[in-house]
Amino acid sequence: MSDPAMARYFTLQLVRASGAVLVLLGVMMQAGKGPAFLNGLPPIVGFVLAAVGLVDFFFLPRMLARRWRTPD
Repeated sequence: MSDPAMARYFTLQLVRASGAVLVLLGVMMQAGKGPAFLNGLPPIVGFVLAAVGLVDFFFLPRMLARRWRTPD
């Protein structure tokens, strides 16, 4: 991948996907249906994961795009 625009696009998509996964894990933990390796954690961890995932999904791609914007 020599095109920087393509690399940035895939980076933004990876950030959005990781945010969605974090939200899903957080909600699953709150419902008590989380994966086995997260079963011993307190329920507040699920809330924190979901909150971090929402920030990751909605705000981090915008911040990256603003940082990568071409100056006027």
